[in-house]
Amino acid sequence: MPNLVMEYSNSIDQRVNVQGLLEDLHDVALRSSLFDPDSVKSRALRCHHWLVGEQGDSVDFIHVGFELLDGRTEEQKRELSRQLMTVLQEQASQVRSLTVNIRDMDRSCFQKTLNG
Repeated sequence: MPNLVMEYSNSIDQRVNVQGLLEDLHDVALRSSLFDPDSVKSRALRCHHWLVGEQGDSVDFIHVGFELLDGRTEEQKRELSRQLMTVLQEQASQVRSLTVNIRDMDRSCFQKTLNG
């Protein structure tokens, strides 16, 4: 834990270096000193079908969801969110909608197994 999931509309593929953006977002989490570096997992999910309001699929987007186990302060989470958004704005300013959401997970409900 934590998990960084970058969802994005496939309409941005030609305008944004998705792999580079994911690596830079991942680096923000690593540099935050909030987590054991080996526990940070990041992935990008391309959305082929999406709808935004009445504009349907004409609005492109990148949404970063960041799930972490509870225990960080509001200020720590706010700063992490701010740093992630800074990277998004620097690399994807041509994308209409950029969002970041930091979510606490209930530690008592989280399960993890490492095999092998």
